[in-house]
Amino acid sequence: MDKHFNLIDEPWIPVADRGRVSLRQVFSEPDYRALGGNPVEKIALMKLLLAIAQAAATPEDDEAWRAMGAHGMARRCVEYLDLWRDRFDLYGERPFLQMPAIASAELKSYGTVLPEIATGNTTVLNQGQVERPLTDAKKTVLLVCLMGFALGGKKADNSIILSPGYEGKRNDKGKPSTSKPGPSVAHMGLLHTLLQGGNLWQSLWLNVVTRERVEQSQRYPMGVGTVPWEQMPAGEDDAVARQLRQSLVGRLVPLCRFCLLAENGLHYSEGIAHPNYKDGVCDPTVAVNWSGKDPKALWVNPEKRPWRELTALLGFLAQQQGAGFQCLQLAAGVGRASECVEAFAIWSGGLRVSSNAGEQYASGTDDFVESVIWLQSAALGDFWFAQLQAEMAALDELAKGLYGRVLAYFKTQLVDGGDLAAQATHLFWQLCERDFQSLLEACDQSEANLATRRQLRHRFADYAQQAYDHYCPKDTARQLDAWARSRPNHSKYLQQEV
Repeated sequence: MDKHFNLIDEPWIPVADRGRVSLRQVFSEPDYRALGGNPVEKIALMKLLLAIAQAAATPEDDEAWRAMGAHGMARRCVEYLDLWRDRFDLYGERPFLQMPAIASAELKSYGTVLPEIATGNTTVLNQGQVERPLTDAKKTVLLVCLMGFALGGKKADNSIILSPGYEGKRNDKGKPSTSKPGPSVAHMGLLHTLLQGGNLWQSLWLNVVTRERVEQSQRYPMGVGTVPWEQMPAGEDDAVARQLRQSLVGRLVPLCRFCLLAENGLHYSEGIAHPNYKDGVCDPTVAVNWSGKDPKALWVNPEKRPWRELTALLGFLAQQQGAGFQCLQLAAGVGRASECVEAFAIWSGGLRVSSNAGEQYASGTDDFVESVIWLQSAALGDFWFAQLQAEMAALDELAKGLYGRVLAYFKTQLVDGGDLAAQATHLFWQLCERDFQSLLEACDQSEANLATRRQLRHRFADYAQQAYDHYCPKDTARQLDAWARSRPNHSKYLQQEV
């Protein structure tokens, strides 16, 4: 196509409260608060911006990171964009993150690769699921998301193989295979976690990883690596592709799909097959427990909001090296962030997906999730974390007790109340979420915070009672008797030492 859309100058990145902005604006305007879009778009775009920052300004160690600062990082990123300007055009001879050699692959509509769009024989439930023409800005965002968040299935045309002798896109019978999920999704939808600062520059700076930390992690044999737009692979398994598989920036922009944009759709085939967490490699934003016989990752769960995983994500604060869940972004950033800024947030999010017969899709209860949890740097410490663990454990017990009481209420009436007990527990956690930030701030050691924690415990106990009353009516004499017999008793929770 004889078109031009240079990502450095054209507005395409969604920014909260500002609309779409260009790459140059991102690194030139210090007042942008945060990225916009859905959680997957936020993760993919943040990782792209981090890849640019790592290519332009990877510090050697934490001392160099502090000396650089957010402003120094942004200035070096602008210089980098000017240096590589010709590699950031969406069209032309070297289209951004695209493979012209894949032009013979089957042309797919853009809606085919958007999980929220209904295509084929999928039922359209609302207007948001109807496919619409995409602007160049939206095509770029989609392209960036597909690099790591492409869903597995038969939508990719795997009959096209660019690396001679490569067997990764063929099944046992020698026919084109079903495409594997993107490394940022995996089987069910991995939970991604990043640090967030007071503005977008600070957020990027807090998440930049030093060369020293990359080497210490022992997850990326090729170190920081070379970003793909500087040197695109010629195929699925050439020397450049193998380097991307083993480097940090190769996981920030994984190139798991080879794409080429067209006027009415895109040519689409499986790209680089990255190892997953079971092979000992994962995105730096993913939390994995490597200590057991089999590695375990944190997954997106719409029934369990990410804020409830905070103690697992921060477990490294109280555990020995190698124990519990490990997330490179948090392990590298929380300590130095608490030394350099007064407050920062932990952002977690992702997309839950289902799969059937090798096809991945978002259906039923699958959904986007995200949480933002702000932490005061001065409060962080052993007492704060131990107190938070105790409070979350007590809340878990409160939720389990509520589930059992609702079950008992319906059992008294000879009714199966399993589904309603689960709904009551879900309502309880929804009510608790509104006060979780207050609980975080009250876990510090002081008399005022002790009083606050006691007040919050009474409030959480009231939420459990509200959930019980909502799902366990007492309109008839029989219901009233069952309600009174099964009513939760929160005295133990309220009398525990806080």
